[in-house]
Amino acid sequence: MEYQMLNTSTCLLVLLVFIPTGLGICPSSCKCSGNDRNVDCSGRNLTVLPQGLQDNLTYLNLSFNQFVDLDHQLTRFTNLRTLDISNNWLKNVPAHLPKSLWELYATNNNIKVLQKLDTAYQWNLRVLDVSRNMVERAVLINNTLSSLKFLNLSSNKLWTVPTNMPYNIETVDLSNNFLSQILPGTLVRLQHLTSLYLHNNKFSYIPDKAFDQLSQLQVITLYNNPWSCGDNQLIPYVLQWVQGTAARVLGAPCAQQPWPWASSTPAPAQPTGLASSPMLQGTKAADREAPAAAPEPTKVTKTHKQFKAKEFPPLGTQRPPALFPGTHVPDGPQEAAATRTVLLQGSAEGNASLAPATGSSTTPLTLSITSGMPTNYPKMPQSTTGTLRQEEATPSAPSRAGRWPSALLCLALLPALALAMD
Repeated sequence: MEYQMLNTSTCLLVLLVFIPTGLGICPSSCKCSGNDRNVDCSGRNLTVLPQGLQDNLTYLNLSFNQFVDLDHQLTRFTNLRTLDISNNWLKNVPAHLPKSLWELYATNNNIKVLQKLDTAYQWNLRVLDVSRNMVERAVLINNTLSSLKFLNLSSNKLWTVPTNMPYNIETVDLSNNFLSQILPGTLVRLQHLTSLYLHNNKFSYIPDKAFDQLSQLQVITLYNNPWSCGDNQLIPYVLQWVQGTAARVLGAPCAQQPWPWASSTPAPAQPTGLASSPMLQGTKAADREAPAAAPEPTKVTKTHKQFKAKEFPPLGTQRPPALFPGTHVPDGPQEAAATRTVLLQGSAEGNASLAPATGSSTTPLTLSITSGMPTNYPKMPQSTTGTLRQEEATPSAPSRAGRWPSALLCLALLPALALAMD
């Protein structure tokens, strides 16, 4: 009997010792796998760590919660390999993280500074992602993070490329910042760097020899930067480096512009739809030939020159013609019309200069320059020419000089009339 009790006690003791280690304990607010060593507590609106987490965790996901401070709370997980604290309200990377970490994801928090002690003792860290924060300064200590391969500081507020980046790093993402300068020697030691992302920043130039030591570089992004393409002293280095590198360059600077030192002639202006129209080409050709065939300068020629000084606008903006001399037409691109009529009201000498060689016309001459009459043209008013011809048909009134003899005769007959009346 005593023997059976002893065996039962021994079995219970073994169960109490090995069950927590073998089966593990999973907090009620989390999901666990891998003997409860992989714990997912994401999206639970947590503000403190859940109760029941084992010390031998290897994976812990605390993303999409409401953590504000996790300092000194994760140190006891000495076997932790992957920690995800993204999408919380953290103001800094948690202090005293376990040195066993391989991957740290802290994206989309309120981190403003990456302190040197945040990563000083992370010898095993391979992935560091602090993207989508408000990091203005990233302080790294030389010869630390010796195992780091991937560094993501994109979508922050950095002004300068971080110095003292680990020499074994392979991928650096600094896109979507305010970067405008690379201090001398910043990239000199990165001889294992294969991918560098610098797009969406404020670079106007790259200092000389900044990329010369990147012998293993395979991909670099440079698009969406305000490059100083017209500055012959600042931009030539990066342009020459882009031409000579074996890396794939996405968004080469000044790709749409000629190099500053290259001699280039301006491309001829492409003809517009208006300039290529047959009507305007014929008008320009007539203008070029006019000086050779023009007669002696006269009043009528002067009137013609004044008209030719005004160019035709596109037909879509034309207005009805002004057929009455002296009618004011507002200046502007809509002034000229499909038909322009110039009434020559000068003396017979002026009309004779435009009359055919066979004879001169005694009536006023109407000169019309037509480029096509619109089909929907409104009813035109009576022409000035017809008005003048009508005036010529009516008898003219006697002049003042013809009335003087009649007046003198009346004065002479006044005394005779007075005597006759007496």
